[in-house]
Amino acid sequence: MVLGTTGSGYERNDVVAKFLRNLRKREWRLGLGALILALGTTLAAFGYYYFASPTPFTVAVGPRDGVEARLMGAFAESLVEHKKDVRLTLVPFDDVRQSAEALQQKKVDLAIVRPDVFLPDNGLTLSILREEAVLVFAPSANKIKDISDLAKKRLGVVTHHEADLPVLTTILAHYDLDPPNITLVSLGTNEVEAAFTAKTVDALAFVAAPVGQEAARLVQIMLKVSNRNVTVVPVKEVEALALKTPALTSMTVPAGSLSGRPELPDDDLKTVGVSYRLMARSGLDRSPISKITQYLFQMRSRIARATISVNLMKAPDNDTITSAALPNHPGAVDYFNREQETFMDRYGDWLWLVLFAGGGVSSALAWIAQFFARKRRELVDEVLDRLTCILSEARQAKTAADIDALHAELDNLVTHAIRYARRHTTNTRAMSALILAIDSARAAIADRRRDVLGQTTFPGEEGLESSSKMAAVARFAAE
Repeated sequence: MVLGTTGSGYERNDVVAKFLRNLRKREWRLGLGALILALGTTLAAFGYYYFASPTPFTVAVGPRDGVEARLMGAFAESLVEHKKDVRLTLVPFDDVRQSAEALQQKKVDLAIVRPDVFLPDNGLTLSILREEAVLVFAPSANKIKDISDLAKKRLGVVTHHEADLPVLTTILAHYDLDPPNITLVSLGTNEVEAAFTAKTVDALAFVAAPVGQEAARLVQIMLKVSNRNVTVVPVKEVEALALKTPALTSMTVPAGSLSGRPELPDDDLKTVGVSYRLMARSGLDRSPISKITQYLFQMRSRIARATISVNLMKAPDNDTITSAALPNHPGAVDYFNREQETFMDRYGDWLWLVLFAGGGVSSALAWIAQFFARKRRELVDEVLDRLTCILSEARQAKTAADIDALHAELDNLVTHAIRYARRHTTNTRAMSALILAIDSARAAIADRRRDVLGQTTFPGEEGLESSSKMAAVARFAAE
């Protein structure tokens, strides 16, 4: 390798020699250690941030002052209050159509969705926040006991959402009750009593939660105008309607949930329902979604302090949770089926890979250390080889110039030998071999000079024997 003067064979590796020498410097070792420590600290900080910091999600809610917006706001506050590893940021919209469209366009991670209004094709259900039933009432005197009995009748319709009327017309169309076979009369809540008193309507239909305040208000009006003799009209073909329009669901209204005296309905009532759902994008990781679902149901009592409507929340039907017409998110399914992933389930493979990679890195570092040690030995070996060549070339030198050149190269090799001893890049045995080789080469040069020129010494050598020069070198190597 390149170690000495221009033209010698070992000059070509001087860069490697310099690099190896630098690695022996304390400053370089400290710098390399600091770099490794900085990388390790950075990786540790990143790992802590990744595993310990809460996972953020954005939630589209609509309408801005609606029941679901208040529910999700209370849920977000509860997550912060209990220091959970999930955080929700609410993005308000004017209605549920806009919130569902935001999910469709991937502007948010979760959204409040009413499927019969707009169903995003990338939305998967986490929970049903509440369901509203299609309820049809008629005074018993009008003898309306089935939806088909509404033919040629006047049906008063109270709507609380622009999508309520399309739901009713879908049901009526199933029974061939399109105008003019039926007359629809739009009413406000405060107009219902007057309409029945004036006999301008024969029955009343609306969409509301059976245990909600709006349903209770309208039921009381119907009891009043019918002298407490009212009929709740069932929707018998509810399964067929749900199959034809998956955005609609089959819903059972428990007996007595509308009124206790008289009992309304007097038996469990089957009807069509619409749902307000919390949905997530299909591409989201199942593990954090499973945690959101878990926290939502676990914190129900805390959320109920802010909005009682959370008590209407329920999980999708467990019998059809994996084959529902409105698909459920795998993370929510994991929670409902008690199959949530543990830390090892999620990261176990990565941990094993890190362990295996750590073994490989250790082997690579050991190989690099061995490689550098071999390179250092090769440097000393090349010096020894060159000294052996000088010993031979000195015996064959013809002119003083040749002898001078060999002497100058020998001095350069002595310099390198001292540098190796100072850097502790060689051992005592190797340095002993170097001393012997240098002494032999110097003696050969001196003998040849005496033969050629009759000189016993060379200018600069007076008073300094080679053995005394190398004694210091031997001490360096022995330390």
